[in-house]
Amino acid sequence: MSKPRPSDRPDNSDSDDTFTEIVDEETQRDPDLAVIEAGSRTLRTRSGPPQGAELPARPADPEVDKALREVEQELAGRWGETKLEPSVTRIAALMDVLGEPQRAYPSIHITGTNGKTSTARMIEALFGAFDLRTGRYTSPHVQSITERISLDGAPIAPERFVETYQDIKPYVEMVDSQQPYRLSFFEVLTGMAYAAFADAPVDVAVVEVGMGGSWDATNVIDGSVAVVTPISLDHTDRLGSTPAEIAAEKAGIIKQGATVILAQQPVDAAQVMLKKAVEVDATVAREGMEFGVVSREIAVGGQLLTLRGLGGEGNEYTEIFLPLYGAHQAHNAAVALAAVEAFFGVGAERPGSLDADTVRRAFASVVSPGRLEVVRSSPTVVLDAAHNPGGARASAEGLSEAFGFSRLIGVVGTSADKDVKGLLEAFEPIFAEVVITQNSTARAMDADALAAVAVEVFGEDRVQVEPRLDDALEAAITLAEEEDEYAGAGVLVTGSVITVGEARLLLGRR
Repeated sequence: MSKPRPSDRPDNSDSDDTFTEIVDEETQRDPDLAVIEAGSRTLRTRSGPPQGAELPARPADPEVDKALREVEQELAGRWGETKLEPSVTRIAALMDVLGEPQRAYPSIHITGTNGKTSTARMIEALFGAFDLRTGRYTSPHVQSITERISLDGAPIAPERFVETYQDIKPYVEMVDSQQPYRLSFFEVLTGMAYAAFADAPVDVAVVEVGMGGSWDATNVIDGSVAVVTPISLDHTDRLGSTPAEIAAEKAGIIKQGATVILAQQPVDAAQVMLKKAVEVDATVAREGMEFGVVSREIAVGGQLLTLRGLGGEGNEYTEIFLPLYGAHQAHNAAVALAAVEAFFGVGAERPGSLDADTVRRAFASVVSPGRLEVVRSSPTVVLDAAHNPGGARASAEGLSEAFGFSRLIGVVGTSADKDVKGLLEAFEPIFAEVVITQNSTARAMDADALAAVAVEVFGEDRVQVEPRLDDALEAAITLAEEEDEYAGAGVLVTGSVITVGEARLLLGRR
């Protein structure tokens, strides 16, 4: 295992100053790192620029910031997201005393292993383009807890987040007093989201499960459309050790008479989903059969797609610019489009398609922070929240396709409960060297323990350890810059949403 490289600087304060200078540099995409597809600039101009991938910073008002911190502290005192008592009893009781706010609007419910948040953001963008008020509930957050609850495409304002918590707090305490276990962190947030959506009010809610399906806290809604993104092995200690076992748990979101939008799946997982759909008389649309990606080409800043929708023969949407990288995002886009078509009744109740120009405008506006997101140039630094082998493989393929790196340095910090060896093996072919680190949370895997696994995968000479994330970023950037022959070198920060979020802040993104 290579040792941390000695600094030429005389003391740590100089090192800190230099790192600050590094991360404060301009963070723009470098067009030379993408394959230029003819006409993509014109198409992007016609479609309108994508929204900035901005995430909420701390509130500027000290009083609001103080109030938000107090709420965060109270929520943190509850069971965390990884401690579960599989049941919807508590959340159902909370919904009951709140007057069933989740029944005030129709919902699209999203489960799967990878791609849920990006798909949710695409669905939200499509609804917004068709002038529907949306509520989106996703997890975990990248930088701020307020990201988890979005209204009309933007994270809920800190003031409104605090007000929503204070509004439901007496009811939360009432349920706490009546149950063997207090409501968890995730259950309270779910209650807040459903209450905030009813209060807005929204026309439609886009809801991502936290984990699994059947007993997930979100599963007190009756989603008229159930979306299942690709299933692979993750949370195997809680959901099962095979795709079929995991699919059985995730199939719990499929409700009586719903429409199921099924992304490409392992055969055994697809069989489980289809069986569940038959049991509850749900209609199934399968990627690759009833809808899908017809074609995709690399474009500046993303990709150019042709998607086939649910409306029958000839229902194709052409010249769709998606400002995200990777084949997996193209498939997420096909799933998102099919979900929105199903919501509007395209395919089942009427042939045809949605307005193509509106669809193009929606997809061109999509952002997905922390998903192959470029946050710095010279050298290019990319953030990706892959945290399991399936996600890592998709990210590695997307990165290799979209960028021409001559040498890539990985910065990896994972959670302790993940298949870290599988994740590292997925990245091994594309990383020249890897800097092992850890994020600041209790869930983080110890850097030395992670490094021991990394040495098994990469060999000792390709592994460097920097427990502090800021030091790890500096080390990786230095490695990418150190030799002229590696002028096209880059850095990928990955392994955990939390690691990516902390890196994003260190690198000056808000």
